[in-house]
Amino acid sequence: MESLGRETLVLAPDLPGHGRSSDMRARTIEAAADAIHELLVAEDLQEVIFVGWSMGALVAWSMIERHGEDRLAALVIEDMSPKVLNGPDWALGTRNGLDAARNKVFMRALVAQWPRLAGATARRCLRKDPDPELASWMENEIRKADGEALCEMWASLTQQDFRPLLPRLTLPVVLACGTDSQLYDAEAALWQKKHVAHARLATFANSGHAPHLEESALFSQILRDLLQNNTA
Repeated sequence: MESLGRETLVLAPDLPGHGRSSDMRARTIEAAADAIHELLVAEDLQEVIFVGWSMGALVAWSMIERHGEDRLAALVIEDMSPKVLNGPDWALGTRNGLDAARNKVFMRALVAQWPRLAGATARRCLRKDPDPELASWMENEIRKADGEALCEMWASLTQQDFRPLLPRLTLPVVLACGTDSQLYDAEAALWQKKHVAHARLATFANSGHAPHLEESALFSQILRDLLQNNTA
């Protein structure tokens, strides 16, 4: 936001369950998608470059599925799989092999053990040898979350499967993935590239799950290039 804010309008709205919007509507991916669409309509925003990091990617896909892509110029998917849970027909969810049975146990832990899980969560979101200051900041931010709200959003997140949607996308898509991601394998991005008509990979050699934080200058330049191509 700091690097691009002088060049274009940059919005980072709270999603349901986040920031000051924790109690405004249902804590689901669908509610978040509808909230973003309502914002685009209310502000009459066109030619939007939608950046979806992790859960935000699911929100982006859900918004397109529910409301179309007419208001979007491009989509950036940051280190995310179209289906988080692994199963008999899908092995490109989380790298730790999370499936439906294990997910039930994990969701109970979210409520019972939060915020003690904040440190481990922050470390997994970054590369294996992260910048200590960034890791500390991320842990402090994550620790502010509410366990019950997290569990509700995670339950919705893990119900999503956007594999059928991807071949129907017509807008340009950038698949930004950290080569040291501890959460998703690069094969998940390659699968998406194969199934999305206008997709390209953007790899970040010194990042884990959060390239926009770990290699922010390079990430911002990718967005800047998209912006310039869109206004050329």
